[in-house]
Amino acid sequence: MSQIKLTALSHSVVKRDHAVITGDGFVNSKVPGWSDCIVNVVINEAMGAQFCQLLITLTEASKLEGKTKQSQIFFYVLEGSCQLNLGGSTSDLKEGSYVYLPIGQAYRFEHALEGTRILTFHKRYETLAGQAIPEPIINHQASIPQTIYANDEDLLMQNLLPDQTDMSFDMAVNIFTYNPGANLPFVETHIMEHGLIYLQGQGVYRLADDWYPIKKGDSIWMAPYCPQWFGALGKEPAVYIYYKNVNRFPTTV
Repeated sequence: MSQIKLTALSHSVVKRDHAVITGDGFVNSKVPGWSDCIVNVVINEAMGAQFCQLLITLTEASKLEGKTKQSQIFFYVLEGSCQLNLGGSTSDLKEGSYVYLPIGQAYRFEHALEGTRILTFHKRYETLAGQAIPEPIINHQASIPQTIYANDEDLLMQNLLPDQTDMSFDMAVNIFTYNPGANLPFVETHIMEHGLIYLQGQGVYRLADDWYPIKKGDSIWMAPYCPQWFGALGKEPAVYIYYKNVNRFPTTV
């Protein structure tokens, strides 16, 4: 007798102003210039977002080669290692390394450890009068100090891009750490859009009027003005890396 497989079960949710993507329903995509790798499109314009978030899994034969055009790209190594060729110079990247590529920048990622995983955020760059296009950045999260958020020593923030001191940046990428039991001090409702993935831990996220259990590996999209709140659960810190749009006039009217 055949057994029933409950393949219709999933914890992923996609709504008008938010989504929780757990990865159990990913279908692989092909990206021109990116070979011998698995690409999963987590967030993009098709769901209503104004940016794109990808997960890339590399093999030893993988090569990610291209040139940014209208959109800048932020790469973050979730696990493993690889090599970046940028402007004729090579850099060895490992877990926690990140690369910011402005528009008009040629790049090549190769020589990856089997199973290396990379997160990317893509955003169309908005020029600003009097501001030059940012330069490329190659860095590691360990070199970025943690600052206390909202006067709560159990909420720690790392700003991976200098968006707070350099108005040429129109996107921010931060790592937010919640010590066990910590939570946001209020329900945030704002113009910024978010995309994120959990690097560690677990907790409960409020998005609009819904509540979701969240754990390492889960991704979230939050549209502008989607009410949001998070509380960490468990015995280890909850940590996520997230994108938001910043530093541009809030209306075209």
